[in-house]
Amino acid sequence: MTPQQRHNCMAHIRGKSTKPELLVRRWLWNHGYRYRLNVKSVPGKPDIVLRKYRTAIFVNGCFWHGHNGCDKYVAPKSNTDFWINKIEYNKERDQRNYNDLHGAGWHVIVIWECQLKKTIIESTMHDVEHMLSKNLLELYKP
Repeated sequence: MTPQQRHNCMAHIRGKSTKPELLVRRWLWNHGYRYRLNVKSVPGKPDIVLRKYRTAIFVNGCFWHGHNGCDKYVAPKSNTDFWINKIEYNKERDQRNYNDLHGAGWHVIVIWECQLKKTIIESTMHDVEHMLSKNLLELYKP
């Protein structure tokens, strides 16, 4: 691809309402969980916010957030320095957001794109459901 073609491809990649995020949202809604999207008042502006559970959910793309050990994250062969720096910055920003949320009393759940394959999505989402139940019990402990 020419640099302009590559630019056009990358410019069309969305940051909100991605396919993995829609899968998670659909599953949560169908199982009775109500949420808000990209709440600006919550540190890090998480993809999904469940206030009742005081939980923020981030649905991370394996490439964009540098999921170590994942086959979907492979360092690009062209413009390598740019991409490695960009992905490292994303990882550092993610960690700052998670720390800010924990500091403000929020629970954080990170769901990786590779955890949403058809064969394992139910298992992944049942784990999320278990974490949400645990978070709710923790909030209402005497």
